[in-house]
Order: sequence, then structure tokens, then C-alpha cells
Amino acid sequence: MYRPLLTATLACSLTVVFAGPALAGSCPKLVAQINAASGNRFDKAAQDARAKAAEADKLHKEGKHEDSEKAAKDGLALLGIKS
Repeated sequence: MYRPLLTATLACSLTVVFAGPALAGSCPKLVAQINAASGNRFDKAAQDARAKAAEADKLHKEGKHEDSEKAAKDGLALLGIKS
């Protein structure tokens, strides 16, 4: 009787533990995408996008992955890239 409950609890716990780092991996990819797309551009949009990339990288290092991803996606939008 307790075995299914224990199994379900363990499965949920493992999902939570491993989902956070898996989602955190998208931040650096988005920052790299911004840097690659704005590398040879010197216009205002590229400058703003690089600032958003720096902000996203800082937030990622602080562990604020949701905010980091939002900042990176805002930076991509400034470059006209849909994510």
C-alpha cells in the first residue's frame, strides 16, 4: 500500500531536482545566439541586444534563470530574431 505512494513521491522529487538545471541550460545558449547575431553589427539595436545579453548572463550566474531567459529573449527580439 505504501510502495506506490513512495514511488510517486520519489518520482516527483527527482523531476523537480533535475528539471531546474535542465531549464537553466537554455540561458547560455540564448546569450551565445545574441552575441553571434550582433557580432558584426554596430547599430543601436545590436548595442541594446548586447546589453540584454550581459544582463541575462549576470542573472543566470545569480541563479535567476527565468529572469535571465526573459532578458535574453528580449535581446533576441531587438535583433528581430524570434525565439
